[in-house]
Amino acid sequence: MKNFLAPEELAPAVVSWGANKARKSILQLLLLGFLAGVYIGFAAHLATVVGTGAVAWIGLKKFFIGAVFSVGLMLVVIPGSELWTGNTMMTMALLDRKVTLIQMMRNWFWVYLGNLLGSVFLAWMIVSQTGLMDGILGATALQIATAKVTTEIAGSSHNLAYFFRAVGCNWLVCLAVLLAISAQEISGKILGIFFPIMAFVAAGFEHAIANMYFIPAGIFAKQLQSAVTASAIDAALLTRLNWAGMWHSNLIAVTLGNFIGGGIFVGAVYWLVYLRKED
Repeated sequence: MKNFLAPEELAPAVVSWGANKARKSILQLLLLGFLAGVYIGFAAHLATVVGTGAVAWIGLKKFFIGAVFSVGLMLVVIPGSELWTGNTMMTMALLDRKVTLIQMMRNWFWVYLGNLLGSVFLAWMIVSQTGLMDGILGATALQIATAKVTTEIAGSSHNLAYFFRAVGCNWLVCLAVLLAISAQEISGKILGIFFPIMAFVAAGFEHAIANMYFIPAGIFAKQLQSAVTASAIDAALLTRLNWAGMWHSNLIAVTLGNFIGGGIFVGAVYWLVYLRKED
């Protein structure tokens, strides 16, 4: 028995996958989106823990962070939930005329909202209610979040650089989803998810839903004086870490880049190659 789908078989399977997502109710999309936000948030918290402290070789540290972050997509795909970044591949079902533009946008809106609510909820719970983030872990959360809204990029604007980082990210994330759909066994799905997710994190790319955890975690950590002190971040930079900055200095650009990476470079391209019918 073949344990994976070949590309010619995979493309129609992804169209059916996208069409099924369009049929879910608003309540299902919100709840499953909330769960996916929490699952990615768990992975982001793991990445924060693993990223705390010094490792002599930066590439090895990034590998470990990416390795634990892959747990998030495993939890999304295998038990089942709705993650907006993966759902950008619904463009395949749209181009194949299995869903309408309104159905696709309806899915994206409610799933994105659910992802946001789940991510912010988990960030609040872990940072403000568990006591885990007092001290150096909270300092790491602050350093990650502050960098995501204040980093100066030589020769480019912050938002443009983060847009292209987001393109690379969701290109790899959606390839991970394709590998998981292709694999017919759990072990294959896990391995198919692990390597592209590890790669995007280690490469330094940007994921909108992960940032819905990372940046709020930093905002909540600003209330922990021990974390602020340990972070050694300049007070002027910390003032730029806020809810408005989360959107105009990160999420808008990263969301657009994620759409291009997944919806165009994966969804649309694979439709053109394997499903487009010549007139």
